[in-house]
Amino acid sequence: MAGLRERKKQQTRLHISDVATGLFLERGFDAVTVAEVAEAADVSVNTVYNYFPTKEDLFLDRGAEFVDRPSRRVRERLPGESAADAVLRGLREDIADRQPWMGLTEGYGRFMRIAFGSSALMARLMRMQQETTQRLSETLAEEVGAEDGDHTPSLIALQLMSLQGDIYRTAGMCAMERRTVDRTARVMLERLEVAESLMSEQVRGYARRPPA
Repeated sequence: MAGLRERKKQQTRLHISDVATGLFLERGFDAVTVAEVAEAADVSVNTVYNYFPTKEDLFLDRGAEFVDRPSRRVRERLPGESAADAVLRGLREDIADRQPWMGLTEGYGRFMRIAFGSSALMARLMRMQQETTQRLSETLAEEVGAEDGDHTPSLIALQLMSLQGDIYRTAGMCAMERRTVDRTARVMLERLEVAESLMSEQVRGYARRPPA
């Protein structure tokens, strides 16, 4: 029964998210209220808030995954792989697989135009970037056993997430310019290669896992 209940919850969450996305795409983020989402999804306002604590969560419904993804990749890095290697490999794989969270999907330009048109969404995206950097900093400190007062984990996290942020912005700009998904992917990989070549050896080798 627990499995059935969980599946129903997931279905309800997805349904609400899909309805909200359709309304946002049609009318813009700021013009749509949570009450209107609830009515269109045929659920109560309280139900919407049970699944999405804020209106911004309806638009950025995978925010938690976004925030934890770089840290998870560092925690799961391969033998002989450093933190930077794991993050960069993950980005390359996501680009190669045309993952939608990389902006490599048709219609991403509409998503970006909605985001740019809302100060609330832009503020939320900035907070997510900050949270991602902080989470990665904490993960790096744990992985290397950094002492209190060691600024290295936070500074390396900042560099890696600045690079990741540039790749996401590149996807957004290409989408706004109506470039194809394949062309956008090539540009992202080109920028990633240049950025990696400019990294110091200390950053490239930090938190390297011992070989098997």
